[in-house]
Amino acid sequence: MQKHLSHVDQNGQANMVDVTDKAVTQRIATASGFVQMQTDTLNMIANGQHAKGDVFAVARIAGIQSAKKCADLIPLCHPLMLSKVQVDFTVDSSLSRVNIRATCKLAGQTGVEMEALTAVSVAALTLFDMCKAVDPHMLIGDIKVEEKSGGKTGDWHRSDNQKG
Repeated sequence: MQKHLSHVDQNGQANMVDVTDKAVTQRIATASGFVQMQTDTLNMIANGQHAKGDVFAVARIAGIQSAKKCADLIPLCHPLMLSKVQVDFTVDSSLSRVNIRATCKLAGQTGVEMEALTAVSVAALTLFDMCKAVDPHMLIGDIKVEEKSGGKTGDWHRSDNQKG
């Protein structure tokens, strides 16, 4: 069975997918990524010593807000009524990075993978923005969907399919 791109019509034109006839189901998606930085920078934000204030609080709010604005940023995304957006940070001293994980949830007719990816991306960009003056060599990386549930295709977990 050959798969096709859902956002391209039979003439090759960009197309917003019609979800009118899709069932309303509970849908959840989780995405992750990281911001790698110098050890001193990591310690500064982990210990709440950044001159700009609580870096994690600002990045969390930015991630939540961006998930809510995903349809304004990604042209063919449907505007969604999210019921939950959670953005979490884990300090990984061994790799000198902050791991970011975002979960989005709703009852709707289309998935929330893009919203979770957007939340991780903007949270990472906000961390970078707040710390770039002290560490311009930070690296944002490995942003990906970890898992999703709901809808016609059911549950999907990265570990069940492939690494990377």
